Amino acid sequence: MTELRYGNTKTFYIKGDKGGLLVDTDYAGTLPAFYRALKQNGIAVKDISFVLATHYHPDHMGLIGDLQKQGVKLLLIDVQKDHVRFSDGIFLRDGIPFSPVDETKAETISCAESRAFLADIGICGEIVSTPSHSADSVTLILDNGDCIAGDLEPYEYIDAYEDNPQLRADWELLMSYRQKRVLFSHRPESMIR
Repeated sequence: MTELRYGNTKTFYIKGDKGGLLVDTDYAGTLPAFYRALKQNGIAVKDISFVLATHYHPDHMGLIGDLQKQGVKLLLIDVQKDHVRFSDGIFLRDGIPFSPVDETKAETISCAESRAFLADIGICGEIVSTPSHSADSVTLILDNGDCIAGDLEPYEYIDAYEDNPQLRADWELLMSYRQKRVLFSHRPESMIR
């Protein structure tokens, strides 16, 4: 796994035996910095078969439309379908040029289908719904003990969110996989004991 840091959101590239998966992008307008980060890490756009957003907030999906125009296929989880356009209004309001996501050209799967899908590109893991941050939030769980959790609040924060039982449920789910390391989009990684 390669962490690409070119803006405010950590982006992760996972090379499978039969394709590559990019998890999250940064804000719209960061494409030149993204290209530099790819070059620095010896990755080409053609190496990216699919892009997955942990959720559809603007700082996680801003480059997906640009990547689709370059042949990268969107991996869309069914729980995310109604949220793909969430950021369009924010980009328009703020006057930020962006390429809209074309969800009609996405590979749409359920979380239950994710293990088989990832195996087809040579990645061992699965995608689970973790909706405590937003209804469309998902976490990529890898069999090597890593997981990419986007904007999920850290486990240590559970007691601070007494009115968010979903956060506790999300962490119980992740811990049931016996993950060792959690990678966040805006926080340092966390080790699970």
